[in-house]
Amino acid sequence: MKALHIAATGMKAQELNVEVISNNVANMRTTGYKKQRADFQDLLYQNLRRMGAETSTTGTIVPTGVQIGSGVKTAATARIMTQGTLEATGKELDVAIRGEGFFQIQLPDGNTGYTRDGSFERDANGTIVTIDGYTVDPGIDIPEDSRDITISSDGTVQVIDGNGATNNLGQIQLARFVNKSGLEAIGDNLYLETDASGAPQIDSPGTDGYGDLQQSYLEMANVDAVTEIADLISAQRAYEMNSRIIQAADEMYSTTTNIR
Repeated sequence: MKALHIAATGMKAQELNVEVISNNVANMRTTGYKKQRADFQDLLYQNLRRMGAETSTTGTIVPTGVQIGSGVKTAATARIMTQGTLEATGKELDVAIRGEGFFQIQLPDGNTGYTRDGSFERDANGTIVTIDGYTVDPGIDIPEDSRDITISSDGTVQVIDGNGATNNLGQIQLARFVNKSGLEAIGDNLYLETDASGAPQIDSPGTDGYGDLQQSYLEMANVDAVTEIADLISAQRAYEMNSRIIQAADEMYSTTTNIR
C-alpha cells in the first residue's frame, strides 16, 4: 500500500508551505520585503495500463488507462515582486521606488547587491549608505555644512551649502532585471544577480520602464495579512487531511494483518 508514502509527501509539502507563510507574516513590517509563494508539482506516475495502448488485433485503443501517482514535491518558492504600499516617514534620506527598479549597493566583498529598501543614512564621511553602512552606488557624498537635502523623482541629489547656493551632488541610478523573481535573496533586504535573473540594466529613475523616486517615503512589504491567514488555514487543513489518510492506511494495514 503506497498511501502511507504518498500522504507523507503531502504532509512534508504543507509543512514547507506553512514555513513560507510564516516567513511572510514575520516580515510584514520589513521595508521593501517581497512575499514568497510555495509552488508544488506532482511526482512520477506508475502506469498500470498505459493510455493509447492497443487492446485487440483490430487496433482498439485504451482511452484513459490506469496511472497511480506517487505524491507531491516542492517545485519552487517563487517571490512575488509586486509593488508594496508607500508610507510617509518625514525623513529626508528615506527614499521609495514607485515602479520598477532596485537600488544598487556596494557590498564589502566587492559584489553589487540590489534592494528595494531605501532607508538610507550618512556615514562619518557624509556618504549615503544603507543602515548596515554599505555605500549606495553610485557613491554620493554630502558635505558637512549642507542642509535641505533634496532627492528628486529622477534621483538627482541636491543640497544647499553654507553660502546658500544649491549644489548638485549626483544622481541615484536604478537597476532592472529581465527576471527579477530570479534574484537570490541573501538577507538584510538584499538580492544578488543570478543566471536566472539576467544581467542588470542600469538607467536613471523615471526613464522608460523605470520607476521614479519618492523622497521621505519607504516601501512597505507587499504581504497581505488576510491572504496569508487564508493560505495558512488551507495549508493546515491539507496537512490534517494527509494525516487522516495515513491514519486510514494504518487501520487498513491493521485489518489485513488481523485476518485469520
